[in-house]
Amino acid sequence: MAEEKICSEITGTVWKIEMGIGDSVKEDDVIMILESMKMEIPVLAPCAGTLQQILVEEGVAIAEGQVIAILDA
Repeated sequence: MAEEKICSEITGTVWKIEMGIGDSVKEDDVIMILESMKMEIPVLAPCAGTLQQILVEEGVAIAEGQVIAILDA
């Protein structure tokens, strides 16, 4: 299986983590929700696989381009 890094497309805050490590995901499943400028932005799985790592916690500030999760695709 290939490792797929999921990066933040925005600078903001991790508002809610929807999935856990080891969860199976389908393409476009919501992994977590980010908040930026009072808007909620979902982070979607780019492909099907198993969520291997979540590299952030709820309430943590993140930067655009930061790796926030790793998927075993």
